[in-house]
Amino acid sequence: MIRYALACGAGHDFEGWFGNSSDYDDQAARGLLECPVCGSPEVKKQIMAPAVAGTKAQKTPDLAPQMREMMMQAQAAIRTHVEENFDYVGDAFAREARAIHEGKSEERGIYGEASAKEVKALIEDGVRVAPLPPPPPKKDALN
Repeated sequence: MIRYALACGAGHDFEGWFGNSSDYDDQAARGLLECPVCGSPEVKKQIMAPAVAGTKAQKTPDLAPQMREMMMQAQAAIRTHVEENFDYVGDAFAREARAIHEGKSEERGIYGEASAKEVKALIEDGVRVAPLPPPPPKKDALN
């Protein structure tokens, strides 16, 4: 995987993860990239310093507990919103997402399960998909 710092024509900065550098080039050439803030298709790579692994193990800084809790709450809120407002289509997700994209099924929010191969095919065909955040851990299961 490779991470690129990206920006849209309106100046919104964000990042994108790609299988390799040619994946970015391919998606950009096909017009599949867009700004998550404003939806602009004018997306360009930014200058980045390469991530070079040193000889000493580097400790990743821990997120502040408040920041971690805020992120967990946001993920839980997203998941709850999707579960309450979108149609659950189970393992028919890839088929139904493609049908909606092609105009063969009613336009609506859906969620369900799909294999990595199915998700990759959807993305390559320009179908917009995103993973659903995991369910929050059960309070009694925490250390």
